[in-house]
Amino acid sequence: MKDTGEMKELLAKFLIDTPIAHVSEDNRIHPLYDHLLCTAELAGNFAAKFGCREWGYLAGLWHDLGKYSPEFQRYILAASGFDEHIENAPGKVDHSTAGGIHAVENFKKMGRVFAYLIAGHHVGLPDWQSDTAGMAALVQRLEKEALLASARSGEIPANVLSRPLPAERPKAGSDLSLSFWIRMLFSCLVDADFLDTEAFFDPEKVRSRGAYPLLEELVPLFDDYMLRKMEQAPDTDVNRIRKKILKRCHAIATSQPGFYTLTVPTGGGKTLSSMAFALSHALAFGKGRIIYVIPYTSIIEQTANQFRTIFGDAVIEHHSNLDVEDEKKENGQSRLACENWDAPVIVTTTVQFFESLFASRTSRCRKLHNIANSVVVLDEAQLLPPDFLNPILEALTELQKNYGVTILLSTATQPALGPHKTLDFNFKGLPGMMEIMDDPAGLCRKLERVKVQAMRDLKEPMSWEEVSACLRGHGSVLCIVNRRDDARTLWELMPEKTYHLSALMCGAHRSEKIAEIKERLKSGKQVRVISTQLVEAGVDIDFPVVYRALAGLDSIAQAAGRCNREGLLDRGEVYVFIPPSPIPVGHLRQAARIGCRLLEENTKEPLAPDRFEAFFREFYWIRGEHLDRENIIGLLKNDPQLAVSFREAAKKFKLIDQDSYAPVIVRYRNSELINLLQHSKPARWLLRRLQRYVVNLPRRLHNQLADSGAIREVHPGIFIQAHGALYHEELGFCPDKSMVYEPDELMC
Repeated sequence: MKDTGEMKELLAKFLIDTPIAHVSEDNRIHPLYDHLLCTAELAGNFAAKFGCREWGYLAGLWHDLGKYSPEFQRYILAASGFDEHIENAPGKVDHSTAGGIHAVENFKKMGRVFAYLIAGHHVGLPDWQSDTAGMAALVQRLEKEALLASARSGEIPANVLSRPLPAERPKAGSDLSLSFWIRMLFSCLVDADFLDTEAFFDPEKVRSRGAYPLLEELVPLFDDYMLRKMEQAPDTDVNRIRKKILKRCHAIATSQPGFYTLTVPTGGGKTLSSMAFALSHALAFGKGRIIYVIPYTSIIEQTANQFRTIFGDAVIEHHSNLDVEDEKKENGQSRLACENWDAPVIVTTTVQFFESLFASRTSRCRKLHNIANSVVVLDEAQLLPPDFLNPILEALTELQKNYGVTILLSTATQPALGPHKTLDFNFKGLPGMMEIMDDPAGLCRKLERVKVQAMRDLKEPMSWEEVSACLRGHGSVLCIVNRRDDARTLWELMPEKTYHLSALMCGAHRSEKIAEIKERLKSGKQVRVISTQLVEAGVDIDFPVVYRALAGLDSIAQAAGRCNREGLLDRGEVYVFIPPSPIPVGHLRQAARIGCRLLEENTKEPLAPDRFEAFFREFYWIRGEHLDRENIIGLLKNDPQLAVSFREAAKKFKLIDQDSYAPVIVRYRNSELINLLQHSKPARWLLRRLQRYVVNLPRRLHNQLADSGAIREVHPGIFIQAHGALYHEELGFCPDKSMVYEPDELMC
């Protein structure tokens, strides 16, 4: 804290000189006028990527008008000033409403656009009328005209106050165009505000930002890597097909931006081929970055590490396990540590990507403007969450139509996401999708490497003892089940040295086990594995025999992709069985029933592309209105009065129910990192490293463990395992067998 003499000196400087935006620990002053101009310039540059420079500039110029009020200036001088945004400290003065009131006063209804941005730039985008989570609605805040009068008494410069309405037209074309546009502008403002504040408090950090290579510099790195990889690969039928797929992706990349699909059977090299398309397309059309979206946190490390091997530090890996979900627990440090996706290659999760597109919080929205003018690859697109499919497709349409984003849906089991004119429910689909491969059905036949067999004709379930007996009859075998408790039950019936994989193991643990499994398979040693569905996407393991508990046709196909992957056998064996435990209710059970029927209908080519078209069309038809279960589109749809429910929509758009699950950092060979976390601020680099040691637990269990002291909250919203006894070397986080719980949704 500053002593009385210092405070008097600062006060005198303020009265004589200029209003203050921030005060540093070493008593440096950040002039408010400078902060407004710099934030405006940054926000304008960000918004220029989607043709809205003037909107971004004006939002930045007016975002802190309330700081001109004498009340705020007295407050900032009385407070320590050591926090990057002391505006959130006790006794704060409302400085983020005045600019919104000024905008509405000048621009009437269109001023509400600025009001959303400015009023929410610390606490998140507000609702127009509702009162979600105790936050005042925007319409109520705009009635506090005394706040603007107080700011004006601080003699705001005329060149700040007197500005015309931007001439650039708002975005249009879909049901979500208006709310999506406001959220993108909000992202520009929030990131600009954070960056200029950061530049004042920590100039060294600013110098390290943006020190990334351009995408065009990554192309030769990728080409060299692929050349070496192909030279070292044996000359097999599978590898020759992979080369053709890669060549086709390069060739089609010069086609116009839009929606693309890459339909390639598992084992066809989709990950690297999709990156080849993304790089070539970005270079051809001046795209700024590549965003690779993966459904499972369990495989994001593998993909990110593969890309880092090629591109080095040009890759950012970002998922949501350590995000601070409780807004009341956010502080300046946690907000400044969040990602703004300014790297050329981003590897993230479905949860992080789509929840951010519908978020209201500043930390989640900050990065959104950097999605504009990019290439987005949706890996394993069949795992897009069905309960939110319609709003997701609307958001993707917005990105492609209004923000210059090319979107590639990559999978072996392509979902039917084109417009469904023949189906009698509200499903618009994605317009104008272009398939990269010229003959997906023929490619499927060429890469057909397995025979799928239904055990007991899928008429009756098998006991786990019977399944275990079947597995024991094979030297090397993989069995994939639907539930985490199923995986543990079956593993306990297996011989010693059987591997177990589930999301109760942290990412570092799973990666280590998967590496061991691969090495044993490569050396021809016996290896048996019991796993949940986390191995079905992106894990390139190759077993001669795979067993799969009954699930949707897409899941069965993904399981088959772990069998005879390299085509070294004439035919691998895939067995589908009905498990003794019930399939989780909801869309998983619906998908399994459709999959069962389609398997019975076509036993010759059960995994042909047209089978997945039929599967997804029926699945979406059954889901019907549940494809927007929470009425997200209704909450965010275009409104002539600009009345939007941002907070309510964000609260309801949760691919993983945060009320049901909570993360904990487990102790798995990471004592040094945990000690650092306990004794220092949660810096971004440290949280990145610790992502690999996170396990999501049921909220009930999480609370019980916190109450007992078994896990501890070391920073707001960040919990660590207190001692090592809770973590099992084979099963992962395992305090008590009775506490094993249902699996996360498929997209987690």
